[in-house]
Amino acid sequence: MNKSLLLNFPHNNRYFYFDPFLLIPIISLLSFGFIMVLSTTLPLGDYQGRDPFNYFRRQILTVIFSVCFFIPFYFVSIKRIQDFSTTILFVNLLLLVLVLVPGVGHTVNGATRWIDIFGFYFQPSEWFKLTIIVYVASYIMRHEERVATSLNGFLRPFFIIIIVSFLLLLEPDFGSSVILTTTALGMLFFARVSFFRLFIWCLLSASVLLILALSEPYRLERLLTFLDPWSDPLDSGWQLTQALIAFANGGWFGVGLGNSIQKYFYLPEVHTDFVFAVLGEELGIVGGSVLILLFLTLIIRLFYLGGKAIEIGEKFLGYVVNGIGVSIASQCFLNIAVNLGLLPTKGLPLPFVSYGNNNLMVCCISMGIALIVGSEVNRILSRGNNESR
Repeated sequence: MNKSLLLNFPHNNRYFYFDPFLLIPIISLLSFGFIMVLSTTLPLGDYQGRDPFNYFRRQILTVIFSVCFFIPFYFVSIKRIQDFSTTILFVNLLLLVLVLVPGVGHTVNGATRWIDIFGFYFQPSEWFKLTIIVYVASYIMRHEERVATSLNGFLRPFFIIIIVSFLLLLEPDFGSSVILTTTALGMLFFARVSFFRLFIWCLLSASVLLILALSEPYRLERLLTFLDPWSDPLDSGWQLTQALIAFANGGWFGVGLGNSIQKYFYLPEVHTDFVFAVLGEELGIVGGSVLILLFLTLIIRLFYLGGKAIEIGEKFLGYVVNGIGVSIASQCFLNIAVNLGLLPTKGLPLPFVSYGNNNLMVCCISMGIALIVGSEVNRILSRGNNESR
């Protein structure tokens, strides 16, 4: 890693290196998020009779809280997370069960996914996206040879995925179960599991997910609507047709920031699930392409850092960063594909950009882990370069 490309500052005889290929995309994506949350929620705040800047203020406070929450990890080795991976897993499993307990779980739009903790709506399914990364990375480290050579070693992590997916489908949260499965498969790919086994499991997972999609009337309706949204544009096809209208209105350069028509209660969930459609309307194809390029830069850098960490012997850190990369990439792909009408509608936020305290906090903490890993990798590489001179 080129030290000249990194910012650093001394602290207690240690140096922390901020990787610009991580830091610049992160700050840029958060800036996109602040702008789009403000744009999409001003009408919503007025309609609900609240402070129009309420959502915008909460988004900023979430980022500040996430940074403050993660600062202590700078003073403690990030590798210590591995020692608590199983404990974190079972605590989060317990929280997923508590969500389903009547009177404990909080329901919004027919989905029970939150626990009200002193006014903060905690969403365990979002936190499980990071929990499963830490657990699978720890499992790979403990059973590295069995994972790569044994079918039993390969399949064991998926028993946890199956249990979690069952709990998520009871909420229901079909999208998160897809993200968790994809993340685990991606991490096992980086652990050099044979492509044949991954391919077979992908086919099995796709078959199970398809059966689950067809087993519920509302999921089947979404699938059929996705194939032809214009057959019922005033009912089942409303979300998708309104999203496509937003992109059509935006054209190449958009109608201008804040000038979206679709956000005025034509397109549902504009500040969460369909924020990319409003961005496409206001900033056009050019603005949407810039956002996608920022995501690609971030994801490629995460994979690069993960590979470097594994290469220098910091395998746990490498698997964690690779898992973060797969998780962010999966969420981005699914959200943008849904907005563009390439996949059936499902409620998944766009990382860093959509409004949502839990998702944003998990994303920020994940990026904090990546920045610390990047600093550790650079420190080791710099030490090696100095010793070789």
